Amino acid sequence: MSREQRILIWLTALFAAGLLLHFLSDVLLPFIVGITIAYFFDPLADRLERMGMSRTIATALILLGFFIIAIGIVILIFPLLQNQIVTAIKLVPVLIDHMQEFLKPLMAQMRADFSTDTMNELKQAAGNYAGTVFKWISGFIAQIWSGGLAVLNLLSLILIMPLVAFYLLRDWDLTVKKVDGWLPRHSADTIREQVRKIDETLAGFVRGQASVCLVLAVVYAVGLTLAGLKAGLLIGIAAGALAVIPYIGAAVSFIIGVGLAIAQFHQDWVSILIVAGVFILGQTLESYFLTPKLVGGRVGLSPIWIIFAMLAGGSLYGLSGVLIALPVAAVSGVLVRFALAQYLESDLYHGTSKKPSAEK
Repeated sequence: MSREQRILIWLTALFAAGLLLHFLSDVLLPFIVGITIAYFFDPLADRLERMGMSRTIATALILLGFFIIAIGIVILIFPLLQNQIVTAIKLVPVLIDHMQEFLKPLMAQMRADFSTDTMNELKQAAGNYAGTVFKWISGFIAQIWSGGLAVLNLLSLILIMPLVAFYLLRDWDLTVKKVDGWLPRHSADTIREQVRKIDETLAGFVRGQASVCLVLAVVYAVGLTLAGLKAGLLIGIAAGALAVIPYIGAAVSFIIGVGLAIAQFHQDWVSILIVAGVFILGQTLESYFLTPKLVGGRVGLSPIWIIFAMLAGGSLYGLSGVLIALPVAAVSGVLVRFALAQYLESDLYHGTSKKPSAEK
């Protein structure tokens, strides 16, 4: 079999896998979360196994501890979040009133400088643009929500995901060994090397970025609560989760947090600046300490590529697509770099001059 035929087979397999994911996107959510949990805790299970513990017992203890902590956190913070969601909603009209007061001088100046027809055209254009943006955002969110939970709903996530996580974590090493036995022998070493790089990249994202988001959520929640922001816990957790999106997540969190602070504190600029300072502190901590220490350069993805991957994943596969977007982007980055290296060493790049030079 020629090299071109092998490449065609691999491309066909990748296309078929993408098509299968598209058709099964409604039922993927519990499996994606279960795989993520299993991958996250596999090093800990390996360590307990090396200490002499049975893999099954180690898996059961790890997942039992994880779910107890997760459920305990939800039980503790859910009542607080309910109250803070109501509080945040009540502050929105106040914020709109402040914005109108702030923009009054500008609107008065525009009325003086522009004719009535021009002002009407500007209002109509702004209304159309705002309506388009709102429609796109609401449709995107609705697609994400319905795409991930339309079939099995949240109940499937609660019932199926723990089973998936348990069996995958227990059989992780056996599965890896079995898949390794399926590799084509002439390319096994090359594939193993690329899989090793993919594992490093995914570890940098799944374990590293998850740790960054968790630390930032705690920092923002504690800082905003101490600053006196009524919805501090809610905004802090949301800001930590949005930290996975480069730049945009930080900007959206800052705008929402400071906007709510303006609505709550009115003219108390010291309190407003303290809230803004919490976000600046969190962003500085992320940029200069958390990301370099916990993630480093292992992911190797451009921020623009990350943003594109999340938008594309959400558009194609809903909530499941958002969850798998960055891991898929990280894997794609490794494979693209490998393909580019192969191209730069091939006759397609060097032309006919490579072979004579190699013979010399």
